[in-house]
Amino acid sequence: MFSYQFYKVVHIVGIVLAVSALGGAAAQAMLGGSQRPDASSRRLLAGLHGLGVFLVLLGGFGLLARIGILRGAHFPGWLWVKLVIWAVVVIGLFVPFRRPLLARPLLFALPVLGGLAAYMAIYKPF
Repeated sequence: MFSYQFYKVVHIVGIVLAVSALGGAAAQAMLGGSQRPDASSRRLLAGLHGLGVFLVLLGGFGLLARIGILRGAHFPGWLWVKLVIWAVVVIGLFVPFRRPLLARPLLFALPVLGGLAAYMAIYKPF
């Protein structure tokens, strides 16, 4: 089993990859990119995003295993909030290409979601 610090680095690298891909997709949509960008840029964004959300999940559940959460019966409330945020980030890649008008709000929502996820992980309020 890997160390707590290793899983934390994997988790953070995944966050950076996923948010970078979302930011790239939003920027492309805001700059007037077509709903069907060329295949190479779309594949690159999808690949970075997919790898990022996988690493977020892998690192997150690795961290949970290291602190003993997975041995218990139920997930605490703060973890459910983080899973919902993760689901929004997963779905978020499709938003700028399908609804370009939502690209700008997505760019503002990402730091808010990231801050909320960090708050939940650090303080574990419930």
